[in-house]
Amino acid sequence: MPSASTGYRRLPFIDFARGIVMLLMAWDHASLFWNPGHRGGEGLMGRRPPFPNFTQFLLRFITHYCAPTFIFLAGTALALSTARRLERGQSQREISLRMIKRGGVLLLLEAFVVSPAFGTPPTYFGVLACIGSCFIIFSVYRFLPTPLILATSLAMILLHTYINLEWLPAEPWARYLRVIIHDASFDWYPYVGLYPIIPWLGVMGLGWCFGVYLLRHRSDPRALTLRLIGVGVLAHILWLLVRWLNGYGNILPRLGWTAMDWLYMAKYPPSLAFLLWTLGGMTLMLALGLVLQDRGGFAGRVRDFIISFGRVPLFFYCLHLWFYRLTPPGVRPPPLMLGVPGTALLWLVGILVLWRLCLRYWRLKRAHPDSLLQYI
Repeated sequence: MPSASTGYRRLPFIDFARGIVMLLMAWDHASLFWNPGHRGGEGLMGRRPPFPNFTQFLLRFITHYCAPTFIFLAGTALALSTARRLERGQSQREISLRMIKRGGVLLLLEAFVVSPAFGTPPTYFGVLACIGSCFIIFSVYRFLPTPLILATSLAMILLHTYINLEWLPAEPWARYLRVIIHDASFDWYPYVGLYPIIPWLGVMGLGWCFGVYLLRHRSDPRALTLRLIGVGVLAHILWLLVRWLNGYGNILPRLGWTAMDWLYMAKYPPSLAFLLWTLGGMTLMLALGLVLQDRGGFAGRVRDFIISFGRVPLFFYCLHLWFYRLTPPGVRPPPLMLGVPGTALLWLVGILVLWRLCLRYWRLKRAHPDSLLQYI
């Protein structure tokens, strides 16, 4: 549990890394709605959707950083905010209740805002439902010693592929339980989902441990930058080893020696190879954010632009889906497809519009810190 005596302030380099992946996420969803070459579902029930060409594969591949970064940094922010609230004198009960409330808000947003945007049923267990469920679990899980949270989180990531829930009965409730716990699936409509709690709770647990580490060791940004770079490089070396051996850690085995063969990894649920690559890349983004944290000039303007998205991730997430969908609830998007250039233009226009809205929302949220806006 984070110490209440270490102090807290918002860390721009975290918002920077989160802002980068939000821009990538916006591209992925704009592409989902308007790019005919978009594909998804990598590893879902062991499947390997084919891509029309390597360009379309790369345009999807670069967005894989999104979910691992969101969920990891959600754990980090949870640790930091817990320390801040303890400093303010809030009780452990109040903090746990707030985590439960935040989790409940995310579950409601998934069912009534996100699911309609994707055209999925309210029972869809997506990334917000996963994060919300993990928040509720963390209202109790956080009381474990940090080394134990680290150990169990690693165990969930390293061993989740050995979980077998086929012993559960073939009843709707049991199928949905499998989707929620471990077996990402779209085969049991309407009991569908892509982000089961295990192993994503493990990823959030690693983020929590990173937050505890920051509270104790963030006084030397240069040393922290070097450690983040070291972790990122090590993660990519381990990824190379796991893909080379092509056994453990590869839910989708490497079929050959091309770049696509190496990079085509399972996301639903995430394989060890997938998490090594994406979380390793995330640590390098955090290191870049630290390097740019106090820069001015053009670099400072770019940094501030990216941070403006990372400060209000939930607001951006819910809003951008409906912006890029371009159709109201209950109306299916038109069959018109824009291709890559047209989709890129739509993505860019959306980013500029959403940037202004995020700035306004951030000011509004800061002006009313104790309102319901604190949950969004």
